[in-house]
Amino acid sequence: MAALAGCGTTADRTAAPAPTKAFHWTSSAPLISPQPAPDQTIYAVKDPSIVNVNGTYHVFMTTAGSVGWGLAYTSFDKWPDAASAKIVPLAKSPMGPGYRAAPQVFYFAPKKTWYLVYQGSDPLYSTSKDIGDPMSWSAPQPFFPVVPDIVKLPQGHGWLDFWVICDDRKCYLFNTDDHGRLLRSETALGEFPNGFHNTVAVMTEKTEDLFEASNTYKIADTNTYITLVEAVSPQGRYFRIWKSDGLDGKWEPFSSAPMNTFAGRDNVEQLWSEGISHGEMIRTNADQTMTIDPCRPLEYLFQGNDPAVHVADYIKLPYRLGVITAKGDNPVSALCR
Repeated sequence: MAALAGCGTTADRTAAPAPTKAFHWTSSAPLISPQPAPDQTIYAVKDPSIVNVNGTYHVFMTTAGSVGWGLAYTSFDKWPDAASAKIVPLAKSPMGPGYRAAPQVFYFAPKKTWYLVYQGSDPLYSTSKDIGDPMSWSAPQPFFPVVPDIVKLPQGHGWLDFWVICDDRKCYLFNTDDHGRLLRSETALGEFPNGFHNTVAVMTEKTEDLFEASNTYKIADTNTYITLVEAVSPQGRYFRIWKSDGLDGKWEPFSSAPMNTFAGRDNVEQLWSEGISHGEMIRTNADQTMTIDPCRPLEYLFQGNDPAVHVADYIKLPYRLGVITAKGDNPVSALCR
């Protein structure tokens, strides 16, 4: 007798594979590396943010050089073209020179405007109407008129690596502090980029277990959000992953791997780097919802460094950018409908 629809036989249920609860990846070679600059030595390219618009990748990054930290831009249509694509410093745009790092780029659909979020001493943003024109970015503007008390020394530890994501009511700004805290601020969608307030700690762990470079996404066609935060181990940097049913909700581990690992030395094949550090998911759209498609193989653009190169000065660590691609099923792909 045929089994009833949706029930299956005992043998069928026994044979069905259990949903995977961990991630596995394979790595590209380094794809984006420093290029010669007329005014300084560029040691590293870091902290990438990426969107794909009409078939073209747009990548923003931190440059680490002999005159300090800055932001830069490159674009290309296919990954084999990334290495030869020109990297353009943004210091000559209206954004101007000075300390800038850790960019995040997205299209804010309600205002039909591109936003570039980055860190100065505090969270800053610039805007553009043309993501393909690196000279179009506006002068920096602060998100906060006054630094929140939770961030100020001595009770706070400063803030860095800012990340904006919005739902249909509010925009949230997440950041880390290199001391084991993930912080969140909020504003109404209609007030963005103004009005951020209510800065609170939403996760607190040991410093090395919740370090920096948080990035948060919505999984398409679900009510699930994921957040990734970089951690530090003796084997190098790696990312951990949590999930929530809302940007203002509680974050719970989203991997059964030790330390709810998302990506690191233990689960990335062909890895040329000491670990997996500051990066961003390659998303299915470019807007403020930060949506990823669970039905497509996950790709993550990351910064990595050669484990054989040891330097005392952090700015001289030879970071390069590469891509890891998910292999097989994982907790995100399990949500594909």
